[in-house]
Amino acid sequence: MNILIGVGNDMRGDDAIGLYVARRLKCKGWLAIDCGTAPENFLSVIRKAEPETVVIVDSAEMGLKPGDIRKIPKEKIGLLTLSTHSIPLSLLAEYIENFAQRVIIVGIQPANMEFGSEMCDAVKKAGETLIKIIERSAVDEIKEV
Repeated sequence: MNILIGVGNDMRGDDAIGLYVARRLKCKGWLAIDCGTAPENFLSVIRKAEPETVVIVDSAEMGLKPGDIRKIPKEKIGLLTLSTHSIPLSLLAEYIENFAQRVIIVGIQPANMEFGSEMCDAVKKAGETLIKIIERSAVDEIKEV
């Protein structure tokens, strides 16, 4: 069993990309969870599933082109601006590592995270690309930031 955690805020345009991916991922061997802005509320579900791999998807200001996808080592999270949620993803990943074999944080570069804005096409397309990457079991092929 593998788990994808989608993090973000539907009301802030591209910040919802993690939720977009979680809602659309339908892949055998994967449980996708739309965690909104509070992924910590789903830790008991994640722990009970005893996942092999957990992929956390969020928007991340990485200074790249909108829609660029990168794996983010947890030690670099403090250097980047991730979406609005109540717990730092590095802390979440560290906790999940206690019961999952592997935790991967994937960031997608946003273009617009204004309140009330729509998700831009480049970011939406990146979400679809990420879904295909996961379906092919090719997450390791994503470049690191």
